[in-house]
Amino acid sequence: LKEFGIEYFISDTHAILYGDPRPKYGVHAPVVCPNGVATFARDIETSQQVWSAEIGYPGNDLYREFYRDIGWDLPIDYLKPHLHEDGNRRHLGLKYHRITGRNVPQNRKEPYIPALATEKAAENAMHFIGERIKQAYKLRETFEGHPPLVVSPYDAELFGHWWYEGPQFIDFLFRKMHWDQSEIAAMTPGDFLDSGLPIQVQRPTASSWGENGYYKVWLNEGNSWMYPYQHDAERRMTQYCDAAKAGRGDAGMTTRILKQMARELLLAQSSDWAFQIYQGTTVEYSSRRFQSHIQRFDLLVKMLSEPPASDHPTRHNTSGEDPGAGGQFLTPEQLELLTEIESRDNIFAEIDHSIYMTES
Repeated sequence: LKEFGIEYFISDTHAILYGDPRPKYGVHAPVVCPNGVATFARDIETSQQVWSAEIGYPGNDLYREFYRDIGWDLPIDYLKPHLHEDGNRRHLGLKYHRITGRNVPQNRKEPYIPALATEKAAENAMHFIGERIKQAYKLRETFEGHPPLVVSPYDAELFGHWWYEGPQFIDFLFRKMHWDQSEIAAMTPGDFLDSGLPIQVQRPTASSWGENGYYKVWLNEGNSWMYPYQHDAERRMTQYCDAAKAGRGDAGMTTRILKQMARELLLAQSSDWAFQIYQGTTVEYSSRRFQSHIQRFDLLVKMLSEPPASDHPTRHNTSGEDPGAGGQFLTPEQLELLTEIESRDNIFAEIDHSIYMTES
């Protein structure tokens, strides 16, 4: 992070709580790593108020029910023009019911009333601010006057996706914080670093935002099979980029293939595949997606490593997987395949494959 100019990052609570040395102000002040990068840790209290299934705001009875959708409610003949070609029911995004209650079955949900939900979002925003004021006074007393910092990070998809009224909550929160009180203030981590307050030096402990705060979500008996393939692809990505740097093969075509290899590698490295396999929700789909990106990566490698056809005048006198042996000549079939892969996985249009080169 330091090498690429990142000044700070946000960690889970225990990264700072169990760091070395122990934090003087708990998680209510950042720490700075020995190399100068700052760490801000998540505050548990504010996380519970928004995320908790028992006391969190999004579970209020008046808010829109995420799982009740017209895609499952209306007659199939009425829905068919709006479904995919397979004609199967699916979420269509139009949801006319409210949560109603934690234990209320889906078929007993009451109609959603937007005006009541908006009022509740404003009420929740004011409650959140009141609780932060109480928290700030208590922490300041505990810290003998040192100004506390409460870090409240959330997944962006919560606001508007899982919690439909979430954007309204944020809007009310900052308006009320600005106009209706003067005891606490909103600030970014960068603003805090610029405040000039002294920051403790600490080496944070390992952490993640996964279940139980460590790494078992992404590395366990159900998904460990993925990593040998991924690590081999990472090794070969560097191998072929180094060969291109040495000037082997046609520069234009080689660059084009390397860029697509980088895209396939990044898509294979997506942590969601391992996460979804662990969750058990879309195991087949996630496994297939990972395997497909590795397979396409392998197909692209062959375009660079295999020599041209024996009857082609630029044929190299080589054998085996030799970086740069191909690339300057693709058969019509290979060129068509390359174009199809580029069209299918066209993310990161301006990707720079050279970042995979070995540092000289």
